[in-house]
Amino acid sequence: MLLKFVVIYLAVLNVVAFVAYGIDKYKAKHNRWRISEATLLLMAIAGGSVGALLGMRAFRHKTQKQKFTITIPLVLVLQIAALLYLTTI
Repeated sequence: MLLKFVVIYLAVLNVVAFVAYGIDKYKAKHNRWRISEATLLLMAIAGGSVGALLGMRAFRHKTQKQKFTITIPLVLVLQIAALLYLTTI
């Protein structure tokens, strides 16, 4: 039951993160109100790092900001390491 919840949580969060990067890119191009960088990073840290990284690449968004180009892949590696650790205990 817990595993099913975690899988659904991660799937939804990654889709939301991916879409958020697309929306923010659209808003940036059209001079509209933006999604804060803190919110975009928090989505990745909360488990949406795959969606965030794919959103960065697909929409070519935040790819010039070191805060994102370093943090998002680092978070993904740490999350993978944590997952591997948790599955072996």
